[in-house]
Order: sequence, then structure tokens, then C-alpha cells
Amino acid sequence: MSDWTPKLNPTVDLRRLPLNAEEGFVLSRLDGHTREKDLPALTGFPPDKLRDILARLVSQGALLPGTETASAVNTVRQAAPQEADHPAPSVDASDTEPLPEAEASDGSDDEASSADDVPEAVLGDFRKLFETRLHGLPEDQRAALAHGAEDPELSALCFDPVPAVIKAVLENSRVGLTHARLIARHHRNPVGLEALVARAAFASDTGVRRFLVRNPQLPVALFRRLWAMRRLMEHHKLTVDRDVPEQTRRTARELLRQRFSTGPSEEKVELILNTEGRALGALVGMPVDGKTTSLLCGRTYRSPMLVQNIARWSAAPPALIAHLLKQELVRRQPQLRMMLARHPNAPADAKRA
Repeated sequence: MSDWTPKLNPTVDLRRLPLNAEEGFVLSRLDGHTREKDLPALTGFPPDKLRDILARLVSQGALLPGTETASAVNTVRQAAPQEADHPAPSVDASDTEPLPEAEASDGSDDEASSADDVPEAVLGDFRKLFETRLHGLPEDQRAALAHGAEDPELSALCFDPVPAVIKAVLENSRVGLTHARLIARHHRNPVGLEALVARAAFASDTGVRRFLVRNPQLPVALFRRLWAMRRLMEHHKLTVDRDVPEQTRRTARELLRQRFSTGPSEEKVELILNTEGRALGALVGMPVDGKTTSLLCGRTYRSPMLVQNIARWSAAPPALIAHLLKQELVRRQPQLRMMLARHPNAPADAKRA
């Protein structure tokens, strides 16, 4: 087989194509980086049969045609010419602006998006296969089938609402992350979700976690177990994610406050700076330790939004208020100085001024 890397055609709506189960399954295994010669190991199809399926997908417009060579295939992003010719200058961390909240990601969401988003048309094929051919079977027969099923039936059984069937799917030797992500996204029984998380390799996967926290049937106790020791920024992202059910968001806010009181100082500073102080609204009355104060006072501030949010934070330490009052940004903007001067922890001379 060739070194061609099959890639989805972004201009074609896969839902409108007459894909069969085999074609839909192969599409679900494409990530835009895996070469044709490596796909038999991922799909279980012999090379000749896989080549025919790929040819049909190209002819239908689902895949981009191409004759890429091995040298052109690279899963590591190459530096653009201007980056190679002009390396980025070093930056003093103490003198940088905080990232806008949308840009402050640790990359885990992007990683999940690229790894676990099965095309909706393919999901529809799996769901249709379950509803038309498998759902009518007795529960014990579906469970027995799940133990030894191959794809696409194995992926279709991930839509089964019965925990016993999901447990059987998870015991299948062919089960992988794609199936785990389908279960996390579509299964609606807490017992089945508990069985999924019992597999450590699945529970630690970014895509599985992303779908679990958006699953309305995720038990609070299970969420706490999964998220208790995550970084403060990850807790905050859940509290503002509208795709996360309100019950999970409420628990995330509780965990955020608990973790803020005991977490590392570096994470507290990261949270405050990368959200430009927006996260402080959920941390009313939560003081910070001396190390956190020292780290915050070691920076130059150029963001009016960040200064405003700190000025509204009742627990802002006196040393931080005094440090902000010395900033060039504050000296140039009287309204910022007035907000800081009115803070209960402001220095006495600032209040008199």
C-alpha cells in the first residue's frame, strides 16, 4: 500500500453521501495523519479490501484525492519559513500580558477535538445499525454479542442504553478509545459510565473526559473523583462551559473553591492572570497565601480588565493593591486608581489622595 494519507474532504457533507457501514467505519478511523499503509492495523481490513473502500470514498467525494509521499507526511508541525528564518525572541515572563481566556488553554481541548470527533454521518450509521438490527435482540443476546463483536457492530453497541451490554463492550478485546468516547458521549446510565471510568486507560483520556463532563447522567461522585486534583484552570473552564450540564458546573464551582484554598500558588496565579481576573467572581472571600501574593506582585500589569477585577476582589491582599497603585497603567487612568483607592485593603495614603 502507498504512503498516501487519506483526509476528509471539508467541502462535502458526509451526511448526504450513500455510505455503507464499512465505509462509515473506515471514515471514523481517519485522523488526517495516518498513512494508507498503516490503516489495515487500525481497521482490521485486509490491504486489498481497504484499498477498494478508500477508492470508493474518493470517488464519492468523501476523501481528498492525493498521492502524498512519505516525506510530505508528518505528524509534527513543521516551522513555517518565516519562523525558521526569524526565531521568536525570548520573553520575560514577568513582563508579559495575560492571555485572553479563550487563548489560555493548555491544548487539551484541541487535542480532544482532533482525536475524538467522529463525523456525524458515521455516528448516524452506527446509531442506525443499532436501532434497526441490534436493538430488537434480547438484552442477554446483545450482551453476548458485545463480548466478541467486531466493528461496525461493536461501535453500534456503544449506543446501547443497558449497562450490562456496555460492560460487555468494555470486556471485548477489540475495544479502544473510539468506543470509549462513544460510550462517554452517548450512554445515559450512571452504572455504565462507572464501568467505563473503571478502566484507567479510558478515564485518563482527554476525549473521554470531555464527553463525560457533558453527559447529563454523569454522577456527581464520579465527577468529583475524576476532577478533584485537576488544575485550577481546568475547573474554571468547566464552570463557564455552556455545554456542561448545570449540575456538573455547580459541582465544578465547589471544587474550584476547594482547590483554590489548597492548590499550588503557581496555579492560583495562572488562573487569575489567564482569565484576566474573571475567575475571581467565583472566589469571593477566598484569600491567598504569601507566595501567591509575592508572585502577583512580581509582575508588570498592562491589562485594565485585570486591574478592575482585582480591585473588585474583596480578598485582594494589601501588598497587591499597593503594587497595582504603582503601575504606569494605573497612574495614567484615574478611574483605575480610584477603584483601587476605595478597596478596603488600600494603603491609607491612597485613600486620602
